[in-house]
Amino acid sequence: MHFARMQVDDLTEVLAIEYAIYPYPWTRGNFLDSLYSGYETWVLRDMPGMLLGYFLLMLAVDEAHLLNITVRTDSQGRGIGCMLLDKVVALSRGKNMQSLLLEVRPSNQRALKVYQHYGFSQIGVRRNYYPAARNAREDAIVMRLPL
Repeated sequence: MHFARMQVDDLTEVLAIEYAIYPYPWTRGNFLDSLYSGYETWVLRDMPGMLLGYFLLMLAVDEAHLLNITVRTDSQGRGIGCMLLDKVVALSRGKNMQSLLLEVRPSNQRALKVYQHYGFSQIGVRRNYYPAARNAREDAIVMRLPL
């Protein structure tokens, strides 16, 4: 497996995964904005070149903010998410960040377990943060990992 910076040419594959996993996925425009803003945007591929996962990380002052991290459905449960998080932490530490922040849906129990196992702690809740079914909104659990 190997990491590479996300490129515009990766977006067709990235969006296929994004739309297969999330009921409210990021748009092509969201990804382009992150790429053009100079965020840390990375993909992970296996040796034949299949896209396994990706993440987008924004660095601000002394805190990194994990905007999106995703593992393709058929690669989940194989440690790929932890590999992505390892890369996120290494990049953040390399840029002298003091902590890593993220938001996650309470309904995303799989991700919550991964983050808790990795060492993230809940530090707050953002009320009505995410879109949800029937024009409702879902809270976001805010988590932090000291670096």
